[in-house]
Amino acid sequence: MPIEIVVAVGRARPLVRDLLKLQRESVLPLDRRVEDPVELFVGDRLIARGVLEELEDDQAGQMAVRLTEVADLSNGL
Repeated sequence: MPIEIVVAVGRARPLVRDLLKLQRESVLPLDRRVEDPVELFVGDRLIARGVLEELEDDQAGQMAVRLTEVADLSNGL
């Protein structure tokens, strides 16, 4: 049974007035740096952390996550 995993690269907390000003080519700063780990969630549960990587060969340009830390999932999700 497939499940959806969300990869969070960072969070932003703009004011509503700033959010309404966003348009194409706007930049929305996040609370993380490029080299910081990303977080993987199933629903609202953090299941792992990792680093973003670009695949090579016939999948060049596609992103992937190399896991660096995995939560204990022995009690289920």
